[in-house]
Amino acid sequence: MRLRALGWWGLTLALLPVVLPQALWARRTALRLPPAAGAQSGLVGAAGAPPLRLLLLGESTVAGVGVELQEAALAGQLAQALSVRLQRPVAWRACGENGITATQACQRLLPQALAEPADLAVLVFGVNDTTHLSSLQAWDDSLRQLSRSLAAGGCRVVFTGVPPIEHFSALPWLLRKLLGWRASLMDRHLRRVCLEEGVEYQRLALEFAADYLARDGYHPSALGYRVWGEGLALALSAEPGPAGSATGARV
Repeated sequence: MRLRALGWWGLTLALLPVVLPQALWARRTALRLPPAAGAQSGLVGAAGAPPLRLLLLGESTVAGVGVELQEAALAGQLAQALSVRLQRPVAWRACGENGITATQACQRLLPQALAEPADLAVLVFGVNDTTHLSSLQAWDDSLRQLSRSLAAGGCRVVFTGVPPIEHFSALPWLLRKLLGWRASLMDRHLRRVCLEEGVEYQRLALEFAADYLARDGYHPSALGYRVWGEGLALALSAEPGPAGSATGARV
């Protein structure tokens, strides 16, 4: 893992005169969409049985960037799909922040997440740690802190895979390739942490067709969130697999 990371840094430094202007251009011209409006929590499904308490914790996709309301974002769509599959109500909460890294989430979002009990926590991180060039050590430490803090309360903890940034159409080709390689390194490390911590990993296999993306070419559209939520619900409604297992959730 360290050799791969060193190889990435070596190639990036060699290409810096080309990729730095691309990165500055992408930052200056990127379409910036706001987080989803509306309540950051809700209840779906018929009343009666005790609801499954679902927590989503993470970056812009948990904040719902790309759609207008949280009900159409990942939290709302996953809750709806789980309710249908499990035939029970789901009480969901979304603790997300646009642009946040895992380290920042430990400081700013984790206390909020732990304020109420949860049965199932789905953690969505990786894009910002990739683009902010977070070190593997910082990534490792943050993942373990998040995992242990949530699991200590008896919560089922599930991490989603780091998205393959090489397919983000909003970024120039060479920058996409370099960040995609970095994202794959972060994802490999995430898998190892999940295995060692005894929590679950859900592989993220994204289709970046136009209908699945928002206007910014970076976040899911309403359709993308719906298909992502349904795929996750299919995997999560099964019995928990071995620690670090990688059942696919297709978007």
